[in-house]
Amino acid sequence: MGFSIQTPAQVLFGRGMREQAVGQIAGFGARGVLVHGSNPDRAAWLAEGLRDAGCEVLTLSCGQEPSLPMLEAALALARPFAPAWVAALGGGAALDMGKALAALIPSHSETMDHLEVVGRGLPLVAAPLPFIALPTTAGTGAEVTKNAVIGLPDHRRKVSLRDDRMLARLAIVDPSLTDNCPWEVTLASGMDAVVQVIEPYLSLRANAYSDALALPAIARGIKALQRLSQGEDAAARDELAWVSLCGGLALANSGLGAVHGLAGPIGGMSAAAHGSVCAVLLGPVLAMNKRRAKPASQAAERLDHVNSIIADCLASRAEDVPTTLSDWLRQSGLSGLTAQGLNPADYPDLATAALTASSMKANPVALAEADLLEILSQAAT
Repeated sequence: MGFSIQTPAQVLFGRGMREQAVGQIAGFGARGVLVHGSNPDRAAWLAEGLRDAGCEVLTLSCGQEPSLPMLEAALALARPFAPAWVAALGGGAALDMGKALAALIPSHSETMDHLEVVGRGLPLVAAPLPFIALPTTAGTGAEVTKNAVIGLPDHRRKVSLRDDRMLARLAIVDPSLTDNCPWEVTLASGMDAVVQVIEPYLSLRANAYSDALALPAIARGIKALQRLSQGEDAAARDELAWVSLCGGLALANSGLGAVHGLAGPIGGMSAAAHGSVCAVLLGPVLAMNKRRAKPASQAAERLDHVNSIIADCLASRAEDVPTTLSDWLRQSGLSGLTAQGLNPADYPDLATAALTASSMKANPVALAEADLLEILSQAAT
């Protein structure tokens, strides 16, 4: 099988790598935009360090998943500043905002021209600014992907801005930046990481590169979460950060599946956290994929392999994994889709939208609208 590999220009991974951030970022130019999460104090060390190094820095907050109005407001501030680079320090939302700003600041076309599904999906007219990513949660892998997810409230959808040139010039993955992350955030983002090493392995576009990253990371991610459920554990944080990085690289090079095919539209119709949605969908999707897979097919064999890995982690029988996994997640603090704010009346629209989602195209088996409705029902409570 032939395949290509897309990665950031440079990835620095490991505890303590944050110490290189100021010098590395300052090397991209004397003016830049720093996007951070809702708490600016968590980014103060980087903003102050850059200013001490002689950089002019415009700081912008992104405290929730970015929407088109948020992006347009940020662009109105950032473009006149004429930055040479954009850095983002935060969770997946901040990284997506930073990535989108880096892509669109040099352009003066309409943002909708470049958004997929509801926009025109046109290529960027100008090369993006250098983008530097520093994740503070272990989950999305957004530091190593080439798209930014943007919400469109008027359309009740979340869609991607995507271009090969949007890959970060530098990703600094320092697990210490995730230390003491609250358990509910750790669980939701960590399960996103776990899903993002499972789905690339099951993907129709799986290849030797994505397999090498994804397969060994499945058990490591679940076991790291089990350890963190018992209390703060630096070594487990390191493990989870590695799983998140592997997931981002794997999905960028082989795609995802039905969990993310459904999670995207759900994110446009509710305020539920993306990782929490992915987590509660995983068991029902594994069960439905297994039901629809042809016996002895590659899809069936890979599903059996994934189920056996999860079974070993959860002390379960492989055939019971969808139920055991869902039970473990509920016991760990995750609620079903209804409690997360999803209205069952939206299920038909969600299923219809998911059928055309880009992630669904890589699912290992073809799923019908009725299959997706059953998955949603099973994940509801």
